[in-house]
Amino acid sequence: MLIYKILRAAEWQALEVSGETAGAPIDVADGYIHFSTALQVRETAAKHFAGEDGLVLAAFDTETMGDALKWEVARAGAEFPHLYGPLRRKDIVWSCALPLVNGTHDFPRDMA
Repeated sequence: MLIYKILRAAEWQALEVSGETAGAPIDVADGYIHFSTALQVRETAAKHFAGEDGLVLAAFDTETMGDALKWEVARAGAEFPHLYGPLRRKDIVWSCALPLVNGTHDFPRDMA
């Protein structure tokens, strides 16, 4: 199963340079990396990244994340994937720009 992380340009660049990161400021503050499923990621973008351009959407395979990945109840009682460990560049299955088009983020049509 694929899960998704939205990164700001500076966060993506830091991940590219160092190969791993503790995540965005909210991830560091909460002590884990926030992810979303394919069904959750659009709402995550709208809630936490509204109006932000220059974002990157990165897909990760849950099978490669091991015991550090936990499913925990969060927004609206839904379970969200949380990674208790570093976000590693080598674990990314694919990534793409997440452009802002007419005020809404334009997600890939074939997300699974």
